[in-house]
Amino acid sequence: MFSKKDFYFSIFTGTGAGLIAWRILDFLGYARFLEISLAWLILIVPLLWIVGVNLGYFLGRWFSFFNQFGKFVAIGFTNAAVDFGVLNYLISITGITAGVYYSVFKTASFLTALINSYLLNKHWAFEARQKGSRGGEFIKFATVAGVAALLNVGVASYIVNFVNPFYGFSAATWANIGAVIGGASALIVSFTGFKLLVFKTRIDVISN
Repeated sequence: MFSKKDFYFSIFTGTGAGLIAWRILDFLGYARFLEISLAWLILIVPLLWIVGVNLGYFLGRWFSFFNQFGKFVAIGFTNAAVDFGVLNYLISITGITAGVYYSVFKTASFLTALINSYLLNKHWAFEARQKGSRGGEFIKFATVAGVAALLNVGVASYIVNFVNPFYGFSAATWANIGAVIGGASALIVSFTGFKLLVFKTRIDVISN
C-alpha cells in the first residue's frame, strides 16, 4: 500500500531527477520543447514516480514482486539522472567528451550513482523486511555493482571511443548516447543480481 514514506521518497527523488534532466538537456542544447521550457520536468517527474510506485502496488495484488518493482524502477531512473548529471557536469567544466578521461568521468559518475542506488534501495525499496548480515548484504551489493560498473563503463567507452557518431550527433550528445547504452547493459546485470542475490531474502519472504 502506498505510504507516506513512498510519497516523500517519490517527491524527493523525482524532483531531483527532474531538475538534473532539465539541466542536462539545457547543456546539450535541448532546453525547450515546442517553445516551452523543459523546467516543467521538475514538477512532472515526481508525479510520474508517484504513479509508477502506485502502479507497482496495483500489480502487486496479483504478482507480489511488483510491490517492489515500481520503487525499483523509480530508483533506477533517479540513479540514471545522477549518473548523467555527474558525467555532464564533468564534461561541461573540462570540455572533454572522449578518450581516457571520458572513461574516468564515466567511472566517477557511475560510482556516485552506485552510492545513491544502495542507499535508496536499502532504505526505501527493500529494507522493511531485511534479514541477515548487513555486512554480507553490502559485499554482495558491491560485487554485483562492480560487475555492472565494468559493463557500464566498458560498453559506454567502447561506443564513444570506437564508434563514430552518426545522424549528425554532436560529441557531447554522442557521449550521452554511449552512457545510455552502457547504462542499459548494466541495468540487466544489476537487476538480476539484486533480485537473486542481494535482496533475495526480502523477495522470497513477500512471495511466500
